[in-house]
Amino acid sequence: MVHDLANRDDVERLVVAFYESAFRDPLIGPIFTEVARMDLAAHLPIMCDFWETVLFRSGAYRRNALQVHVALHARHPLTGEHFARWLELWDATVDALYTGPIAERAKVQAERIAGSMQRRLAGRSGSAFETVARQEA
Repeated sequence: MVHDLANRDDVERLVVAFYESAFRDPLIGPIFTEVARMDLAAHLPIMCDFWETVLFRSGAYRRNALQVHVALHARHPLTGEHFARWLELWDATVDALYTGPIAERAKVQAERIAGSMQRRLAGRSGSAFETVARQEA
């Protein structure tokens, strides 16, 4: 039975499933595996802290997400297509695993974060009310 996200264990299940999908994706997978050369075992707890903080205001995440992406963007420009695909995979993963208000918050916050990150990487204000365009199926 599908339920809503309720705790850190649910966040971890979501994040693990998302990264499994993202690493296999032909568009954004190489950014993680070849450009960032991400150590997934080391990265997962950080991302769980991030999403636990976003969804449950735990305060576990105390890093600068933008700084990491600025460095990555300098090596391999992150495009609107990359952000849209990230969002598509995130939403699909959330929808496959969870349903409810926190699951919806995870999707809304992801859209806001992706939009803000994309604007900041382009040198614009992150606070402007813009979003990443979702790709139509």
